[in-house]
Amino acid sequence: MQKIVPFLWFDDKAVEAVNLYTSLFKNPRIGATARYDENAAKVSGRPVGSVMTVEFELAGQKFAALNGGPIFKFTPAISFLVSCETAEEVDTLSKKLVEGGSTLMELGEYPFSKRYTWLADKYGLSWQIMYAGAQKTKQKITPTLMFVGAVAGKAEDAMNFYVSTFKDPGSKIGEIDRYGKGEEGDKEGTIRHASFELFGQEFGIMDSAHKHNFTFTEAISFVVNCDSQQEIDLYWETLSADPKAEQCGWLKDRYGVSWQIAPTILPKLLSDPDKEKARRTMQAMLSMKKLVIADLEKA
Repeated sequence: MQKIVPFLWFDDKAVEAVNLYTSLFKNPRIGATARYDENAAKVSGRPVGSVMTVEFELAGQKFAALNGGPIFKFTPAISFLVSCETAEEVDTLSKKLVEGGSTLMELGEYPFSKRYTWLADKYGLSWQIMYAGAQKTKQKITPTLMFVGAVAGKAEDAMNFYVSTFKDPGSKIGEIDRYGKGEEGDKEGTIRHASFELFGQEFGIMDSAHKHNFTFTEAISFVVNCDSQQEIDLYWETLSADPKAEQCGWLKDRYGVSWQIAPTILPKLLSDPDKEKARRTMQAMLSMKKLVIADLEKA
């Protein structure tokens, strides 16, 4: 099982978005779909029976999408960097993703890539599409965090914190490219771009001290699949930095990044063939902050 799964919060277009994304990448797969029961519908305001979440895969990487209503919006603070084998692939993919959306960095040649663009699709989700050339990439799609505003300059601290939190042979820091002396708007030594891995999954990270009108939001969170209560307790206590943000397994860390600390058994409990058991599990989960496996199983 993929240990950390990007979780995307849409207003009500999750299914449409998943259909678009899976039409654009190789080896796509649409997985399980969960629907709102009465308990979840009451809490969220969504219609009973409507699609709640959709699991999907792009280029072998797992994602999940939620229809959660117009509460949170995507921002460029978290984007998905797509490594392309050819410049033509950059052009084709970016043309399809930008339809109905907007361009954040124009398609063209840059010092780090002969063909690159940064865009937001019609749903607001940010993508960086880059020709990788001879550069070897571990993943086709890499979640990339940009630290701006109050957390600008803290990317390296965050990277070290995440690697030390998720202790695993597959958690490590990769290449680091730093800003040099006299670069306008950014402090020397802070991170222009770096890579790190958590459980063997690659992430990108950046600092930008320029003025931006956005920051991290709950629209993109990272689900951490946990096999035990001990694991849940450890990550919860280490990561959670805002008690007001704790709900149903969700938390915010010290940088404002959202995480969901979830037991691997949860999907099985919520999809129990006995609908009454599944309903009680959902009701129990909605009443919790940190998820407690024993209480979910008891419900």
